[in-house]
Amino acid sequence: MLYQVYQLQDDFAATWRLWARSMLGLLNTGVTGAKRYLAGEYLAALEMISRFKLTHTRPDFAIAKVPSGNSEAEVTEQVALDLPFGKLLHFAKDIETPQPKVLVIAPLSGHFPTLLRGTVETLLRDHDVYITDWTNARDVPVSAGKFGVEDYVEYIIRFLEAIGPGAHILAVCQPCVQGLVATAVMSQQNHPCTPRSMTLMAGPIDPRESPTDVNEFAVSKSLAWFQTSVISTVPYRHAGGGRRVYPGFLQLTAFMAMNMDRHRNAHKKLYEHLAKGEVKEAEKIKTFYDEYFAVLDLTEEFYIETIDRIFQKAELATGDFIYRGAKVDPGAIRRTALLTVEGGRDDICALGQTAAAHELCSSLRPHLKRHHLQANVGHYGVFNGRRWENEIYPVVRNHILAME
Repeated sequence: MLYQVYQLQDDFAATWRLWARSMLGLLNTGVTGAKRYLAGEYLAALEMISRFKLTHTRPDFAIAKVPSGNSEAEVTEQVALDLPFGKLLHFAKDIETPQPKVLVIAPLSGHFPTLLRGTVETLLRDHDVYITDWTNARDVPVSAGKFGVEDYVEYIIRFLEAIGPGAHILAVCQPCVQGLVATAVMSQQNHPCTPRSMTLMAGPIDPRESPTDVNEFAVSKSLAWFQTSVISTVPYRHAGGGRRVYPGFLQLTAFMAMNMDRHRNAHKKLYEHLAKGEVKEAEKIKTFYDEYFAVLDLTEEFYIETIDRIFQKAELATGDFIYRGAKVDPGAIRRTALLTVEGGRDDICALGQTAAAHELCSSLRPHLKRHHLQANVGHYGVFNGRRWENEIYPVVRNHILAME
């Protein structure tokens, strides 16, 4: 009943949001000058009420142009491969000079891949960029079947096949495991589309290293507890009605609980900016939370298998990861250069968890391995923001360029 209760509450809140938007429309046209200044707090309160919602639809990447050499290049989003649980999205640029092809492997953890907009926009300066555009599980009909951890790996391989030989991968957070597994599987098969390089950023290759609160919570409960406490059935009003999922609104709640003071202060600042008519300052906060409050549901099997195989059993780190009936051997990776990136203040994926990939990739020669520690960033700072653009990205760019 968890999902149904949430849906009822959201339907009830929608009435108040509609009222607030209607009042805002009336007051914004009828209140001017000094009256508008005096009504600032009332208008701010109405806008805060109108924004009290989650969305379940992917926001737009909205990347129209990017710097390219001494000019700008127009960017067009193209679907290169359309599968039931995700699309391969290509950010095509109108340039003549070929650039390294990079597949950004986005996490499937309650948010849409647009959370990596900054990552993609930066990469587009020097690369031909693709991304895994995961579909909200509540929008996938039950007839499409299941989607688990091994299916995720298969999607990566199929996406690389669609891109063609010579691509590179950049995995962010959770899918560092699947990215490494896919590379190992393709290396074992001598697959022509095996990536030339892999960049693993802040991912739980071995979550037993310096476990964080997130890691400890994942191992503190039984799988039965997770299945009965956080898995729910999608209401039949949605395309995926009847599908068992881990709802995105639960993941968002968990993330917010980790930094509640920060989110509370951000919304306090938003209210103050709105009340004072500080549009530019308010817009920055609104833009972030429009993205942050866009949530997607995970299939039950993917969520439970992630808890079981990646966090509780750490199958990749222990050498016990099985893909389609065969054991995965990262030691088979011999030609794909490895770069791992960690943040010194990461409270989600701590130091050592991503770097563990170097020991697993035992056959790689030293010049094909590199680790970068960005001491002054947290989890999101590894792939977004000023430090990513100015300090981490140049390392990633050089790593990819060295394998071209």
